[in-house]
Amino acid sequence: MLDVLIAILAIIFVLGVAINIHEFGHFIIAKIFGMRVEAYSFFGLGPRLFGVKIGHTDYRVSAIPLGAYVKLYGDESNSGLEAADETSEPVPESELYELRPRWQKFFVMLGGPFMNFVLALAIPLGIALWLGVPANPAPIVGFVKPDGAAAHAGIQAGDRIVAFQGEENPSWTRIEDDALLIPERAVPISVEREGKRLDLTITPTKLTQSGQSAGVLDMDPDTGTEPVVVSSLDESLPAAKDGVQPGDWIKAVNGVNITNIRKMQSVVTDSKGEPLALSIDRKGEKLTITTHAEQESDRWLIGIRFDPSLLAKRDKVGLGGAAAFALDQNLRILRLTGVALGQVGTGERSARDTLSGPIGIGQAIVNQVFAAGFFGLLPLLMAISLTLGVMNLLPIPMLDGGQIMVLGIEKVLSWFGKTLSLVARERIQLTGLGIVLLLMLTTVFFDVSRLLGK
Repeated sequence: MLDVLIAILAIIFVLGVAINIHEFGHFIIAKIFGMRVEAYSFFGLGPRLFGVKIGHTDYRVSAIPLGAYVKLYGDESNSGLEAADETSEPVPESELYELRPRWQKFFVMLGGPFMNFVLALAIPLGIALWLGVPANPAPIVGFVKPDGAAAHAGIQAGDRIVAFQGEENPSWTRIEDDALLIPERAVPISVEREGKRLDLTITPTKLTQSGQSAGVLDMDPDTGTEPVVVSSLDESLPAAKDGVQPGDWIKAVNGVNITNIRKMQSVVTDSKGEPLALSIDRKGEKLTITTHAEQESDRWLIGIRFDPSLLAKRDKVGLGGAAAFALDQNLRILRLTGVALGQVGTGERSARDTLSGPIGIGQAIVNQVFAAGFFGLLPLLMAISLTLGVMNLLPIPMLDGGQIMVLGIEKVLSWFGKTLSLVARERIQLTGLGIVLLLMLTTVFFDVSRLLGK
């Protein structure tokens, strides 16, 4: 029951913040221009359930638990999804959205995506100022998974990667990002070993989680010393049964100092099921817990998971460094998304394995909160907010980009002394509604088919 509650709260937190910051953007720009806001539904579409009216605005919760909305007086663009005002209070023409200049309408439409971008930048900026930025490890291999992609390619611990997929001197982050998008595709990789350059070929292993596939290289960087702290446990494997808990800091195993996650993986793999005495620091208390590894496929596991994003070494930076990091993280997501969608367009990648709907997004949120806690949801919130901002700028009627497109059409028609008729506007909105519903149904179908494994 507690797990269900945590899952629900996590979904409400991530989607609620991402959607409401978008609607707040519309709301605040409209207020700045003196437009009257009829309703601000923080949760849901359609009929009003309850709320409070402050001034001329009804702050409410609505019946259909999908999204949120801001309704401006005189704006009927999305009236089918929004509850109508039940009062007959006269509104001065100066406060009507429809009678405002196009440039003001443009900024109102742009306010939503703009606030999504602000949030997407603010999250990594805040984390960087608070904790520092993750140190991007040099592309030196610290651990190679036995019988994995890197091992089959002939890569060894201590190798420096000097080229990957034709790019010279790539960062470790860039190598991992590029590998995500090319599962089971052989690509060139060059390493430097004992002063000599070796040109090899590696085929990223296909890893499927929640129905979506990605490529992994089965190797980790040499990151030096880092705390090895348990983030979560597999209840079916020995560590959880023997008393290991999330938050435990593993200092040594069988007397061997554990300096990083790669060292931990190596010791567990080499044990081949023999007893493992874990020296643990649990909130200052020193404990020794004896467990063992069990073999699953080609791996020896004790059932401990770590969150590299939280355990990575961080470098303290000032405002400039934090801002550069925030921008880099957003550009990184945009690049990966663009490449993935391009692969869908060329047929290299399945649309089903790439696009997620509400079910898939909910799955990702739940998986993340149980793996890394509520703090670990912040990077996911950043990605969802950024994606929401970009998607809303697409020129699809009913979306902000579609409304901006209509404003552009109206402007062009005005040069010839013409206007966009009400019938034409209604047809545009119906077309947009059809496109949005089709996209939603398609992504839901992909989500369900992944769940069913078909």
